[in-house]
Amino acid sequence: MDKLGIINAIGPILAIIGVAGIAGWVVTTWMRIKNGYPLDGAWGQAVYPKTGDEAMERIKLLSQENAQLRAELGSLKDRLAVVERIVTDEGHRLSHEIEALRRPAN
Repeated sequence: MDKLGIINAIGPILAIIGVAGIAGWVVTTWMRIKNGYPLDGAWGQAVYPKTGDEAMERIKLLSQENAQLRAELGSLKDRLAVVERIVTDEGHRLSHEIEALRRPAN
């Protein structure tokens, strides 16, 4: 087999690998931009996003939201504990307590 035959056999495979590598790089870069990750320059320095007032404001808002969600989670845990206590309580004791509340106080 001559050199031209080898190039004709291997050339399309190398072209497909090259195009797949470039497409993967483009998709990876697009996903990093979309999700707010910094891009790396030629020497590894961060290109985007730059830290500034907008980034600090975003961090502050996310911290506030995190605190609100933690408070809500705490209240939900308390409510769940009450529900678990009611569900796991013995049935006869609960019915006695309900009947005691229905009777008029003397």
